[in-house]
Amino acid sequence: MQFIKPDINVDFIGKRKIAFTFSLLMILASIVSLIMHGGPRYGIDFAGGTLIQVKFAAPVTVNQIKAGLKNLDMSASAVQQFGHAADHEYLIRTDAATMTMDNLSTKIETDLKASTGVAAETRRVEMVGPQVGKDLREKALFAMFYALLFITVYISGRFEMKWGKSAVVAGAIMGAVYLLSLFNVPIPYLMLAALIVSLIVFWFFEFKYAMGAIVALIHDVTITVGFFSIFGKEFTLPIIAALLTIIGYSLNDTIIVFDRIRENLRKYHKETMATILNKSVNETLSRTILTSGTTLLVVAALFVLGGGIIHDFSFALLVGVAVGTYSSIYVASPILLAWQNRRK
Repeated sequence: MQFIKPDINVDFIGKRKIAFTFSLLMILASIVSLIMHGGPRYGIDFAGGTLIQVKFAAPVTVNQIKAGLKNLDMSASAVQQFGHAADHEYLIRTDAATMTMDNLSTKIETDLKASTGVAAETRRVEMVGPQVGKDLREKALFAMFYALLFITVYISGRFEMKWGKSAVVAGAIMGAVYLLSLFNVPIPYLMLAALIVSLIVFWFFEFKYAMGAIVALIHDVTITVGFFSIFGKEFTLPIIAALLTIIGYSLNDTIIVFDRIRENLRKYHKETMATILNKSVNETLSRTILTSGTTLLVVAALFVLGGGIIHDFSFALLVGVAVGTYSSIYVASPILLAWQNRRK
C-alpha cells in the first residue's frame, strides 16, 4: 500500500541542521532533568523496598491511610492515588522490605479498615531487597549496552561486509567492560565510558552504517529516559523491556532506509551523496508513515485505555516509537553524509 506519490521529493537532508539542533535541545533537556532529579526515579524493582496496591470500597483520604500504616511501622511510606479517582485505589511505597512480616495483606487490610472505617482489599504486594534492586539495575545497563554492541556487528556485517572486524572489536569491548566490572567500578560510569570509547572505536574502524544506527539508538533511548525524568515517572523492569523494544523498532526503521540507500548508491552512483540519501528517505517514506502510524495508534490506545498497570510502559513506547521514526530520517541517514564530508 502506497498513499504517497513515488516521485515525492521532500528535502529531509537539507533540513538536517535544524533537525540536529532540535535533537540536541531535547537531549540537553533530558540530561538537565536527570541531573536535577539526581538520576532516574527508580521503582520498586531497582530501588528495593515494598509496594502495596490497596482498593477501598468507598472514598478515603491519604492521611487516613498513613494513620493506619503506623501500626505496621510504615508511617514514612509514600501514598498516592492509582488509576481513576472513582476506583478508590492507592499505591503505598516504603523503602523497608517487609518480607519477614507474616500475613502482611491481612494486617494491612485490618489496620486500614480501623483507621478509615472503610473495607480495604489488598490487590498486590511486591517486595524487593536493596541488593536485588542494585543487581537488577546493573543487569539492565549491561543488557542495553550489549544489545548495542551486537547491533554494531550485525549492521557492519550486513551493509559493509565487516563481520570479522566488527565481531573482534565488539568482543574486545565486552571483555574490557567485564574485566573492569570485576574491580568494583561503578556500573553507570563504566557503561558511559564504554559507550564513548565504543563510538570512538567505531569511528576509527569506519563502521559508518553502524555508527549511524548506534547514534540514532542512543538518541532515542536518551530522549525517552529524559521524558520519564521530566514527567516524574518511575523506572521499573517493564520500562527496560520497553526501551529494548524501542531499540529494536528504531533499528528496523533505520535498516529499511539503509537498504534503500545501499541500492541507490549502486543505481545512482553519479549523483551526490546528499541527493541519494534524500531520494532514499523519500522512497521509504510511505512505508515509514504506515508502519509508525499504525503502531502509534495501538500504543496510544494502550496508553489511554490500558489502565494504570501498563500506563508507564505504553508511555515509553509512545515516546520511543515517535522519536525512533524521527531519528531514522533525521539522525541515522545524515550521519552517512557527515561521514563522507569527513573523508573529503
